[in-house]
Amino acid sequence: MKFKKIVVGNWKMNPGSLKEAEKTFLAITKGLEKVKGVAVVICPPAPFIYALHKLSGSRKIKLGAQDVFWERSGSYTGEVSASQLKEVGAKFVIINHSERRALGETDSGANKKVSALLREEITPVVCIGEARRDKEGLFLSYIENQIKTIFEGVSAAMIRNVVIAYEPVWAIGGTESMKPTEIYEMTILIRKILSSLYNNKIGAEATIIYGGSVNAENIEEIMREGNVQGVLPGRASQEPEPLAKIIGAVASTHR
Repeated sequence: MKFKKIVVGNWKMNPGSLKEAEKTFLAITKGLEKVKGVAVVICPPAPFIYALHKLSGSRKIKLGAQDVFWERSGSYTGEVSASQLKEVGAKFVIINHSERRALGETDSGANKKVSALLREEITPVVCIGEARRDKEGLFLSYIENQIKTIFEGVSAAMIRNVVIAYEPVWAIGGTESMKPTEIYEMTILIRKILSSLYNNKIGAEATIIYGGSVNAENIEEIMREGNVQGVLPGRASQEPEPLAKIIGAVASTHR
């Protein structure tokens, strides 16, 4: 499934209660009344997914999870399977997020998670990105190896059902920020890598979004010059007004 435009909100481990989550979720749905042409996904903490799925606003917003385990069932204390997430209404799952990688997530583990999600017809939102940049350009090889490992064994037919989120770790919450022209360059690189792994059509049509410190202030420039089909906001997705501006900017982008 190709998404022309998409916004995936990552709530991380927020808010602190289901009541707050429901209030925020419903406020976000109200802001979508005049928005068209953008798939909006909210990924709350896992305990809140089912309750938000049952709200009437879930018709306008798709629900997702922030992680998954690759086995369907078994002795894996604390883990949640793709089939279990599907049961509670999750249509998307973020995997390989930089915060998960900091806790030990590996590209080979992400590869297993992609396959598990695709078997359940859940859309993986696969985060990729370098921790730092070097003058020699070694980070480019890092991105290529990351993509090759994560999508090893994923068929051309199935890769169409994946969203790739380019998430440069060095540009998240720090003093450095990524220029839209740099984002544009990275989307070209990602498409070239996918073309070499599959074919030019898949490379050209892949859904690529950006996820490095997206907010209401920089979203218009990112969408205008970054050559992405959407964004993966974190903190900004937890408040209705900033998220509404982000969604509006994505919707108004001509593509």
